[in-house]
Order: sequence, then structure tokens, then C-alpha cells
Amino acid sequence: MKSASLQSRKETLLADLQACRIGTLNLVADLDRDTLCRQAHPEFSPIGWHLGHIAFTEALWILQHLANLAPQFREYQRLFAADGLPKAHRQDLPSQDFLLTYLATIREQVLAYLRQIAPDQLQSQERLWHWLIQHESQHNETIAFILQLHRWRSPYLSFSQPETLTGVAFPKMVEIPAGEILLGSNDLCAQDNERPAYPVYVPRFWLDRYPVTCAQYRDFTAAGGYQRRDWWSEAGWQWLQLNPVSQPLYWSNSPDWDNHPVCGVSWYEADAYARHLGKRLPTEAEWEKAASCHPHKGKQTYPWGEMPPSPKLCNYNTLVGHTTPVNAYPLGQSASGCYDLLGNVWEWTASDFVHYPDFQSYPYQGYSQTYFDRQHRVLRGGSWATRPWGLRASFRNWYHPWVRQILAGFRCAKDVSDSKRTNSAMEQSSD
Repeated sequence: MKSASLQSRKETLLADLQACRIGTLNLVADLDRDTLCRQAHPEFSPIGWHLGHIAFTEALWILQHLANLAPQFREYQRLFAADGLPKAHRQDLPSQDFLLTYLATIREQVLAYLRQIAPDQLQSQERLWHWLIQHESQHNETIAFILQLHRWRSPYLSFSQPETLTGVAFPKMVEIPAGEILLGSNDLCAQDNERPAYPVYVPRFWLDRYPVTCAQYRDFTAAGGYQRRDWWSEAGWQWLQLNPVSQPLYWSNSPDWDNHPVCGVSWYEADAYARHLGKRLPTEAEWEKAASCHPHKGKQTYPWGEMPPSPKLCNYNTLVGHTTPVNAYPLGQSASGCYDLLGNVWEWTASDFVHYPDFQSYPYQGYSQTYFDRQHRVLRGGSWATRPWGLRASFRNWYHPWVRQILAGFRCAKDVSDSKRTNSAMEQSSD
């Protein structure tokens, strides 16, 4: 039975590897040389580099580390290694035909190796295979983001307009009861920074039922949000003086997007918005409790339970190609009654990106540990471009607080002690 179970898991890995690769190739189909090679943003490598890096990483960890094969395509090792060249020096790339051949050549050998390994070998390697799929998934999300930057005039208007939803009481918050949560995950597919899961007590708090919408954020800007010093943290105000912005990056004033989550805001902007309402950003423990805890079933992998993500449950996997209204997926809400906790936009939290107790690096020391510098903030939840293999309530993302990323938004929280029960904006609703 054990052998049969491992064989079944091998078949799942093979299917997932191929499904993920189809997604990669679909993203880059018919790109011109400029889009493939030009750096669209100083913090991100060109799309073509990501393709080469995906192949390089598979060859390094599977063909060299596991299969003990000699390095291939040696002339490109420094170019495609994560620590090889600065991002700005990664634009001198080989042709798209070569990059696709590189991907296919390495993948053919990787799949051949996986097919022939014995069940006991798979058992010792399985975590690495899951990591590899998520590695490609994360680079897929970055490619989708870079494509948005290349195409951007107003990114929202580059797509057909969705139907506007009206009559939704967006300011509503839900009360999350106090209790202990097992923060993180010990699952085989969990990244090193999600491990090991450990108990955390979370006091009772309020949480926005929906991510903050463009319409709500417009009220903040109209109220002088970028001029009122008292709404900004000291670090946030200093950032604003050095970066005198007056609206989110990639902003659209079209009312057709009023019910979509605001995105392109830094942590500082999200924090200032929350302060102006007398709220705050949730901690990542609060966020995970709201996203994963069921009052009778305990902790769940997804807000809706254990069923894998699907187009009926959330906006993910570039299936839509942009954000959707924040109440578009009622079947995907959590037991706490919150919408859009997975997919649509990543959500800033109040927490620094730090290691959990008894953390152990995997598959190499710098994968997460390099960023445990208390200079990065945690984001949770995934986006419309997140692949299913990286979409779960325990997954952690991280950015510097000044980054204004098109895939990042937020929702607000509030302490129960700061709330008045009679305040209609805090009452639970059934819409």
C-alpha cells in the first residue's frame, strides 16, 4: 500500500510539473525580443531571464544534485544563477528559441529521472519536487506582473471591462473570536518559512470582510490622505516626502473598477489608510486565523475547506488576467465570513518577515533566511496571477514596505476594545 501511495504521488508530481510548464509557456507565447529581454522595472529581471532561471534551477537541483549528472549549458550558468549577475545586467539574453529549447531539454531529462526513481527514493526527495513546482509557479507570477508593466497604459483598461456590482456594504467587518492557532504548516509542500507550525494565541479582533476597494481608497485620497501628517507613521511620512505621490501606482479613476481591490499601494500607504479610519493592518497570525480556522473542523488549508482552488472559489492562475470585484466569489469565503482571502490581490500585514521558532532552511540557507532582516513585511493570500501550487492560507510572501506592486492590496483590522458594538460599520452582515 505504501508503494502504491508513493506511485500515485509520483503520477501527481508528473502531472503538476507538466501543468505548471504549460502555464509558463502560455505566458510567453509570441513575445517579441524587446518584451522578452528588456527590464521593465529595476527590481525585476527581464522575462527571458526568468525562463532561463527556471531551467537552470531544475538542472541544478534535479540533474546535478539528485541524478549526479554534469552541469549542462555551462556558458549560461552565471547569467541564470540567482546570485550570478545584478538584475540590470540580465538583459543580454539568448534568443527565445534557445530559451525554449533550454527549458525543453532540461525538462525532458528531469521527467525521465522522475519516472525511473524507486518509491523509497521519491519519499526522500518528494519535498524538493514540491519546492521545484512552487519555484516555477512563483516565477510565473513574476512574469505575469512584468507583462502587466510592459503593457501598461492604464493596466485596468487594457482588458475588457467587467460588470460593476452595486449595493454591497463594503465597509462591513466581521468579528474573529479569540483562540489559539497553529501558525504555519508542516505539510510536505510548505516552504521553509512556513515551517514548523507552532501555536500562537490570537485575541478577539475585527477584520474587514473584503479587501479595501478602489472606491474606498478614493475617499481616503479625497480626504487629504496624502497630505495629512497625522495619518502616517514616521517612516511612512519620510517615505512620502522623498516620494511625493498622491495616489496608488497603476491607478484608474474609472468607476467601473470601484468594487475591485485597490492595488499598487506600499505598506506605508496601506498603514496610513487604516490609521485614517481608526483601524490597523492585521498581523499575519490574525490573517491566517481568519483565513484557515473553522469553529468545528479546526484549521483548514483554504478558507473554504480542503477542496483545491477552482474558478468558482477565487481569482487565481491568470484565469481572468486582472482583478475582480471583491465579492465575486461567495463560495470561496472563509468560515469567518471573509471574501477574497485567497487570490485577487496579495494583502499587506502588520508583521515583519521573520523566521518561526526552530526554523530550518530549505533547500539552501539563503532561500528565505536572507530576508529575515526585519526590513520586509509579510503579505498573505496570493493574487490573480498566483498558481494553485502556491495558493494556501499558510503561504507567506514578503516585500520591503516601500514597494508598490500591482499585485498587492490590503484589508484592515481593529481591536475589539477599540470598537463600539453599535457602530453599523462593524456589524456582521449576510450579504
